[in-house]
Amino acid sequence: MVRRKERRKFPRIKDKDISVQLSGGGFQTISQSLDVSASGIYCKVDRRVPLMTRVEIELSLPGKTKTAARKNLSVEGVVVREHPVKKEGRVQYYDVAIFFSALTPKERKLLVDYIEKRAKQK
Repeated sequence: MVRRKERRKFPRIKDKDISVQLSGGGFQTISQSLDVSASGIYCKVDRRVPLMTRVEIELSLPGKTKTAARKNLSVEGVVVREHPVKKEGRVQYYDVAIFFSALTPKERKLLVDYIEKRAKQK
């Protein structure tokens, strides 16, 4: 088996604990994260979002403890992959990959720190 070299700049972790709200292109929806990195998020949404759609993303990261306040981020992104998930021939939801197109250094650090902490917990 040939192993492909990892091309991602930032590590990615599976994480279903991030609340995600997407808006753009005339829609707004609440989503569930599937995995996340400091360069983007993969999430499940209830509607088709065409490739290259610019979206506003509201992320709510869990606090450091179960009782700690969540950290909220408002970032811009672009849909770079979209995949319908079907059951019995009908689309149930869509998995979408969103590239963070505008993150401040502070926002990126917050994501990196969160991801590193979560990776150590697993």
